[in-house]
Amino acid sequence: MMIIDSQVHAYERDHPGRPWAGVLTGPAEVTGNDMVAAMDAVGVDGAVLVSPFTMYGYDASYALEVYRQHPGRFGLVKPVDSTDPGVAETIADWAATTGTIGIRIMMNRGVSTDPADPGRNRVLAAAARHALPVNLMCTGRLEQAAQLAERHPNTQLVIDHLGLPQPQEPPAPAEPFADLPKLLALAAHANVAVKISGACTLSHEPFPYKDIWDPLWRIFNAFGLHRCLWGTDWTRAVKVLTYQEGVEAFRVTDRLSGGDRAMLLGGAPQQAYNWPMSQA
Repeated sequence: MMIIDSQVHAYERDHPGRPWAGVLTGPAEVTGNDMVAAMDAVGVDGAVLVSPFTMYGYDASYALEVYRQHPGRFGLVKPVDSTDPGVAETIADWAATTGTIGIRIMMNRGVSTDPADPGRNRVLAAAARHALPVNLMCTGRLEQAAQLAERHPNTQLVIDHLGLPQPQEPPAPAEPFADLPKLLALAAHANVAVKISGACTLSHEPFPYKDIWDPLWRIFNAFGLHRCLWGTDWTRAVKVLTYQEGVEAFRVTDRLSGGDRAMLLGGAPQQAYNWPMSQA
């Protein structure tokens, strides 16, 4: 069974050659080598490497460097600026770059709430032309995600982090799945998948986080496991759990059959992202 983590970050320490724009929760540095070592230690075959917006903004140069060092282990996702008039050209260039599998819109970073916003619709149309899935960081804006899905039925949308608020450190929110009905409503759109990333950070229990499974199965039943992509959101979750715990929680549970596990941890990410492992 191939295991693909649908959300990890890698970054260097802040330095003048590639300065950080801000500080992301996590270790002072998690290089590509560090991330591969962590994956190898627990048997994760590949990961969706999302260039961290907080640190690098729209610059994905470090993610590209990591891919060159570890070809085939990562598929790359780059945040794009929907206010940039040249964003369609940026997306075309990204689509033509070896190792890239998607783009990302940070809808929590001052993006317009208007579903007719021309910049965002330009991004989604361009992504469809190049068969690039669009990751939506849309916590608190799930209704808007539904409007975008309806406007762009030929664009694959992937909801980041269950679309739910997730803590940077313990404790979990008192009602971590309060917005779950809004996420479940998105299942009506065939072009929407959801990352089951960072789910363990929503637990009120220690490893193996048994209290997350009833709400997760509501998601699985609504979307189908083929539209649910397991992920750890490493390194953001470092203050809540270890990388090993984020992986093992989904391997040791009796709430998943072998077939369920194979789809959630491998099959669904491969389908959503046209996984490029063959480029190794």
